[in-house]
Amino acid sequence: MASVEPILVTGAAGFIGFHVARRLLEQGKPVVGLDNLNNYYDPTLKDARLAELAKLPGFEFVKLDLADRAGIAALFAARKFPHVVHLAAQAGVRYSLIDPHAYIDSNIVGFTNILEGCRHNGCRHLLYASSSSVYGSNTKMPFSVHDNVDHPLSLYGASKKANELMAHSYSHLFKLPTTGLRFFTVYGPWGRPDMAMWIFAKAIAAGEPIKLFNQGNMRRDFTYVDDVVESIVRLVDKAPAGDPAWSGDHPDPGSSSAPWRVYNIGNNNPVELLEVVRLLEEAIGIKAKRDLLPMQPGDVPATYANVDDLMRDVDFKPSTSISDGINRFIQWYRAYHRL
Repeated sequence: MASVEPILVTGAAGFIGFHVARRLLEQGKPVVGLDNLNNYYDPTLKDARLAELAKLPGFEFVKLDLADRAGIAALFAARKFPHVVHLAAQAGVRYSLIDPHAYIDSNIVGFTNILEGCRHNGCRHLLYASSSSVYGSNTKMPFSVHDNVDHPLSLYGASKKANELMAHSYSHLFKLPTTGLRFFTVYGPWGRPDMAMWIFAKAIAAGEPIKLFNQGNMRRDFTYVDDVVESIVRLVDKAPAGDPAWSGDHPDPGSSSAPWRVYNIGNNNPVELLEVVRLLEEAIGIKAKRDLLPMQPGDVPATYANVDDLMRDVDFKPSTSISDGINRFIQWYRAYHRL
């Protein structure tokens, strides 16, 4: 029988939050979706996602800002969520160079409010979005959760690393089970307009040049959104218990004696950006104009996820091929824009 206790999904009008909320609702689980509907990108896309969720039984929407301390506290006190999937955040590496305060308000202050809500109201498992950006200047590939991640290259990456540390302190002090999700270049239908896949598709369709940084010599572990969702829904009921063998003499960065874990959520198969452009050209049927540019501040040349821990713990590994994923994205993109 499906659980009657609602799951809180923050960022439910966002890209990954929408997909997670929809999957949980399809499984018969009631969802309270929280979002502040800010204008970081076109809110009509967020409204369209919410309209899709509203069609499914068991969905309830709450418009609230993470930084609203009293509002978040009141919501948690009233609903006592047993599971929280916290996906709301100020996203984007490049925007963190322009408006750093947005990242502190949402990703640090907002996350504190979520942690406090969970701590005081009996939450049995908090899952939260981290990012491959925490790997920063690490170059040993593939990136492993057991590697040290102390050299972020953007405030966005630093805020996600801070989230992992904050979660650990709550797991240690208050025995709150927390799981951090290090996402690797997620793409797919209902994506964000500030993401490479959308930017490239829009430019190619309009016959405008696409900007390829580092002369296009970038490799990304592109991860299709359905694979991300499958990973998350499998982890919801897998609250970490803490590793009794963990040792402070030889501290493993990827686990703890506290009920705290982090996982890489990636495709484990990095793809050249130029190959992505070729597949987009094929799917759209138009040749791209390329504008080759130098590396951008805060960017990294490659990402590549080691997902051994995810496979071991939930028996799943993201595996949607980049060609299948791009074709599905372009099908949706054409339908959404009525092209």
